[in-house]
Amino acid sequence: MRRLLAALAVAIAVLVTVGGASAAKPAPAAGFTDFTVSATPPNPAGTVCPGSILCSNGAAEPAIAVSPKGRFFASSENGLGGGTMAWTSGDNGRHYSSTPSPNDVSTGSDSVGQESGFEPGGGDTDDAVATAPNAAGNYNAYVVSLSLANIDVSTSTDNGTSWTLNPATSLPIDDRPWVAATGASKVCISYLTAPGVLLPQVGLHVECSNDAGHSFTQIANAYDTSAVGLAASQGGSRTGNLQFDPSNPSYLYTVFAYENIEDGPNPNAFLHNVGIAVSPDGGVTWHDYPVHVNPDISAKYDNQFVNIAVDNAGTVYVAYSDNHGIFYQYSTDHGQTFSAPSQVSQGTDTAVMPWLAAGDAGKVDLVYYQAAGYSGNPESAPISVAWKVVMAQSLAAATSAPGFGYTTVNPVVHHGGVCEGGALCTGNRDLYDDFGIEASPTTGLASIVYSDDQYQNDANHKPYPVYNCTQADTDTSTCQHTNVATQTSGNVIYSTKKK
Repeated sequence: MRRLLAALAVAIAVLVTVGGASAAKPAPAAGFTDFTVSATPPNPAGTVCPGSILCSNGAAEPAIAVSPKGRFFASSENGLGGGTMAWTSGDNGRHYSSTPSPNDVSTGSDSVGQESGFEPGGGDTDDAVATAPNAAGNYNAYVVSLSLANIDVSTSTDNGTSWTLNPATSLPIDDRPWVAATGASKVCISYLTAPGVLLPQVGLHVECSNDAGHSFTQIANAYDTSAVGLAASQGGSRTGNLQFDPSNPSYLYTVFAYENIEDGPNPNAFLHNVGIAVSPDGGVTWHDYPVHVNPDISAKYDNQFVNIAVDNAGTVYVAYSDNHGIFYQYSTDHGQTFSAPSQVSQGTDTAVMPWLAAGDAGKVDLVYYQAAGYSGNPESAPISVAWKVVMAQSLAAATSAPGFGYTTVNPVVHHGGVCEGGALCTGNRDLYDDFGIEASPTTGLASIVYSDDQYQNDANHKPYPVYNCTQADTDTSTCQHTNVATQTSGNVIYSTKKK
């Protein structure tokens, strides 16, 4: 659950290639165009960024998805009860146009331009796009967000011109919905359910709709009765995103960090294992397997969030952070067994919040926030520590020599501490809990959405007037906002194209 205060500005993307210990032959540095997207309201829907003085917003913790034709959809949190901001790009991420808020029931703005009206949802957004066109020839887009009572799923059949809102759940919710789509009209959501009268244990429930999100008639618990499933439901868990296999959409996956049942009474035990839930029949039945089991109970992998992606050959990739480094593992047998962990982040730098995009066989982009030269606890980082957005790319990720290349997408998005405790955070939470990356299947070029709390006022970035972000407010929630960085050159993860 989120409470956003934010305003706008950002740092222009700088193109830097960083050497990494695991990179045998780093790929060329990628070029990126970087800009801030527009808030709707108070700005009108259809505002195109870059190119307008209205390119500012006060949202954070964004998500992104892409259609088979390369149209991107992105969303970001505006706070519980405040609705969700959303954008779409029809030119492979070079420009993003604001859409109406996906979960508006009634909408407007008050005397200072801040959103008003009834807009359920607004917390913990995630996005998905259909893999086959609808009757009108468009790919349905879905935005899921959390409200206090349930999860809201909004559907657009017309490239974001309009949305329909569908409250989807009635089970007791813990936190964090995720969404995945396949075909023309199948969409599934996952969420944790809290124990109570109806549900004696924690559940990872997956609901699916076959009518583009209008009704969800299929429901299952992704935590099974295996040792992994029982540990996750009884010992404690934290879930990651939901993903269909593009090569065989009967397979649906989700991931989680979990604690052993016997660790429960031990106050020094954390969620020190990573697991995967696999459905071979589109979410009807589920089987849980270990991805990484760490006998050190003080290890901690519930740092927001364990992340999963599947390439076009069906290889499954799982990335996670131990609150210091970023690691990934891959599986070529539908998640039943995994490779050994490989560290992706460079050297002793601290890196958090991984997110994957997978393309053709063995090709992945992985983004994260990195604090160069700092190896301490992220939450207690001094104000002198600068966090940047890094994209690591491998064209051979399903091998023992992935050869990651590294690009600094934005050199400074925040200084100081980064709290990953969600709603329980007591430290700085300006970067919130995650951000996202996808690549266009038509160009292979990546588009990244991320949070930033730096003041900047130039052609591509404007401070958000609602919150009066000034230079003095840098590194505070007053200047918090969502940016887009889209790749313009370098190696790509779809086909053999190079731009």
